[in-house]
Amino acid sequence: MKHLLLLLLIPVFFQSCEMIEYHPYDGRIKGETGVNAKNIARIEKACEGKTTIRFAMIGDTQRWYDDTEDFVKVLNKRDDIDFVIHGGDIADFGMTKEFIWIRDIMNGLKVPYVALLGNHDCLANGEEIFRKIFGPENFSFLAGDTKFICLNTNALEFDYSHPVPDFQFIESEYSDEREAYKKTVFAMHVRPFDDQFNNNIANVFQRYLKEFRNLQFCLNAHNHRVATDDLFDDGVIYYGVSNIKKRKYLVFTLKPDNLYEYEVVEF
Repeated sequence: MKHLLLLLLIPVFFQSCEMIEYHPYDGRIKGETGVNAKNIARIEKACEGKTTIRFAMIGDTQRWYDDTEDFVKVLNKRDDIDFVIHGGDIADFGMTKEFIWIRDIMNGLKVPYVALLGNHDCLANGEEIFRKIFGPENFSFLAGDTKFICLNTNALEFDYSHPVPDFQFIESEYSDEREAYKKTVFAMHVRPFDDQFNNNIANVFQRYLKEFRNLQFCLNAHNHRVATDDLFDDGVIYYGVSNIKKRKYLVFTLKPDNLYEYEVVEF
């Protein structure tokens, strides 16, 4: 009788296992993975042949899920945005669910988006989770005639255990011979001279960036404020976006002849 009771309880046990809350850093991913690669394909297809590109940028959505949802609703009311860049700090503590929550909110956008790696995203095994859900920490894509190069610049979080920023990756991007590629925009979470950046190589980093075709400007998050700075006094502007809690996002319109417009939008 005892053996019969045990056999009857086994299916109940396994069913209940599905209800167990796993460790927040266990790395179990439910839902979509490889988000950046899929959305890059959408961006490149939708923007092919376009000479005017308009995109939005947000950053630092950690903890502020309601504000991120509101951003998605507001942006979905527009019909003039080609894509969105998330400047990083998707998570606050690198927990699996934090990445999943923001992914699911951002997936509500009508336009494609890409996400960068932030310093908070690197906590615990957050980098591993980021890679599974979004993809490599360094990547690039072509939107119309403009190449966007997105970099991991969170050197402090890696304790200088491997090169951040990755100059080998940057050099590999030089070899892009696509005829459509005429201009360049760089995006990163942490900009030079900030606490997370490897400032021993800040000037070298800037020289590398200026080697690219018609560098328009650089984008960053991390500082939780809107900023417009010529960091190196060389004419290259770094545009910083605030955290989403401040309910602001940036919009850039890239035009022919190396012209562009920049706007701060409050919602």
